[in-house]
Amino acid sequence: MVVEAASGSRSLHLPSGFGVLPFGRSWSRLDDVCDGVFDCPHSTPELVDVGPFVVRTQDIITGVFRADQAARVSEETYNERIARGTPSRGDLLYSREGTYFGIAAEVPERMRVCLGQRMVLIRPKPILVDFRYLCRWLNSPVLASHIQGYRDGTVAERLNLPTIRALPVLVPPLAEQKAIAQILGALDDKIELNRRMNATLEAMARALFQSWFVDFDPVRAKLDLPARSLPVRGTQTGAHAVRRAPAGLDAETAALFPAKFQDSPLGPIPQGWTVQRLPDAIDVNPRRTLQTGTVAPYLDMKNLPTQGHCADEVVDREFSSGTKFRNGDTLLARITPCLENGKTGFVDFLRNGAIGWGSTEYIVFDPKPPLPPQFGYFLARSDTLRAHAIQNMTGTSGRQRVPSECFSSFLLAVPSPAVARQFGELTAPMMAEIKAHSDESRTLATLRDTLLPKLLSGKLSAAELQKNVSV
Repeated sequence: MVVEAASGSRSLHLPSGFGVLPFGRSWSRLDDVCDGVFDCPHSTPELVDVGPFVVRTQDIITGVFRADQAARVSEETYNERIARGTPSRGDLLYSREGTYFGIAAEVPERMRVCLGQRMVLIRPKPILVDFRYLCRWLNSPVLASHIQGYRDGTVAERLNLPTIRALPVLVPPLAEQKAIAQILGALDDKIELNRRMNATLEAMARALFQSWFVDFDPVRAKLDLPARSLPVRGTQTGAHAVRRAPAGLDAETAALFPAKFQDSPLGPIPQGWTVQRLPDAIDVNPRRTLQTGTVAPYLDMKNLPTQGHCADEVVDREFSSGTKFRNGDTLLARITPCLENGKTGFVDFLRNGAIGWGSTEYIVFDPKPPLPPQFGYFLARSDTLRAHAIQNMTGTSGRQRVPSECFSSFLLAVPSPAVARQFGELTAPMMAEIKAHSDESRTLATLRDTLLPKLLSGKLSAAELQKNVSV
């Protein structure tokens, strides 16, 4: 739909689904309610270890700037990149190109940031539009659907700057905007809190995997060896060792680990453990049965998570052909760039023993006893396995894949049944809590996306909702 802008000089393309607006609401172009929409410098900044943050598209994929994963630039580079405008509280960061285009995030308080490539800075006029409201409008399903018709680019999808400046904004009265932002912001804050808790839980579980099965810290502690140092192959260790419980482990868990290393094809490993080829310890692409035409849960590659194990969306579809999986399996993307981006999932969303299916570009891991299901997931997330997979990719540039056969040359230190069982007992509650947080966040996101069009159209009063509902 096209209408004339308020000034009468420019056209305004409106999203579908809105009829006549109630009194006090109107449509405007983005640049008419902003003091500026500033493009980024079209150059790749040099990164440093210490300095102001540079915001890239992947840093705002959740609608919040993630400083924990963001890169930094020098003071000189920062000053160069803020020449068109210094991002400050009340401004919005907007991704204009790439996999994560069309996402807005607020500039955090008391934090110096500058624009990376493919980013835009939006500076709302505070007398016309509340920046928190505008952020949620830009991230709404309404506008996400609208901008699909304006993207261009054959290699990387993008929005050009004139298109961004002409984006439609539904403008309620300012007081109503603030109320809408407060209601939706409370939901967004809870979703973000869940994400942070999940990141912490997953980091704890991954650290436990690394400590026990890669660095062998519990054995080192018993031997009083420095962290991340292994005994020299061929030497007898432990005879003169200082025996103590590993830091952070209770005595019962520590007792499950030996106090010696033994030589192996991997180098020194805990005494009594074995070295196995990955397919001997973990079924790779195990056989699953699903008849053609059967309606079953389907997981699209785009919904396989890059961080955390929970799938973003699963839908029922008739099975035709593809990879089949069940609860307890781990899904690892085999194709570039999904593998490099970390797309990995743990299947815990199927009901009543159902079989799910998805892309043929998944590799499925199913650990064999005594290894618990979580072992396969954290192995797939480990740097060593991912590096092995990337090194063995075949095919032409842009179409490379990991052959399943390459895992036959990947060796694992397989623990004793008691250690494997204890790892499962410690990590299973973490995975369950992560899933619970993710399920809650999806419910909250659905509620937010249901409320938004009703609040925008005036069918639901934000003031009345605030009075009657505790958000």
